[in-house]
Amino acid sequence: MILVVGSTGFLGGEICRRLASQGKAVRGLIRSTSNPERIAALKAAGVETVVGDLRDPETLLAACSGAEAVITTASTTISMQPGDSIPVTDQQGQLDLVKAARKAGVKQFVYISIPANMGDCPLTTAKRTVEKAVQANGMVYTILRPCIFMEIWVSPVLGFDYPNAKATIYGDGHSKNNFISLGDVAQYAIDSLRNPAARNAVFEIGYPQSYSYLEVVRIFEKAGGKPFELQFVPEAGLSAQRTAATDPLQCSFSTLLLNMAQGIQVDSSQARQAFSFPLVSIEEYTRRALGK
Repeated sequence: MILVVGSTGFLGGEICRRLASQGKAVRGLIRSTSNPERIAALKAAGVETVVGDLRDPETLLAACSGAEAVITTASTTISMQPGDSIPVTDQQGQLDLVKAARKAGVKQFVYISIPANMGDCPLTTAKRTVEKAVQANGMVYTILRPCIFMEIWVSPVLGFDYPNAKATIYGDGHSKNNFISLGDVAQYAIDSLRNPAARNAVFEIGYPQSYSYLEVVRIFEKAGGKPFELQFVPEAGLSAQRTAATDPLQCSFSTLLLNMAQGIQVDSSQARQAFSFPLVSIEEYTRRALGK
């Protein structure tokens, strides 16, 4: 049995679906307040669901019972609910999950983190704190540090409105970033369960070629056959936004935007040596997004 924490999220849900399609026994941790449609989709895919919450350690122990492996993708950065915060959920909740997994006899733990070169903020503190706990807890572990998700950061969700040929560009648009497809991160997590090279390892993961946001715009313009209307948010404005942030989520999100404007690049060579599947490029993602 594989427990997926964050199963109603974009990444966690994709991991559940892929595991279930392979005939694996999968259990998804859901909240009582989780989206009913996403819960129904999990069940339709053959995923067992269990109600629990990272803020309630007792439910975590019950969820981990009988599981051989845990994959956790959960984060409040996109799906924050009342009572959530980065220190409470992303940090202490994940620490409690690590303890519960060890107590329940879980043998393997896969944790989705963030790149090593992210700026200091509450999310970075939470991720690094949990990474250390995962490494010190005695279970076989894999820590994945994906770069920028195409499906989130190159989508209307965060201002890249390709259906209407409009895009908000953070910074001047020239800094290079490594992007990665959500599906590829899901595959890394799944393959980590059976790949000997992933045992007790930390991987920076991203498509090997880096792109600036203006290059991404040009790729969409060429594929879609129409020019984009661009709006720029200067780095100075992002820095001011970070300075003025009044809570952990605001501080973390503004730090992510500033880092992206300055360019987030990772060395994914170790991951490419350990895993053999092909990665989705920005060009391929563009074709999929535009239905080409």
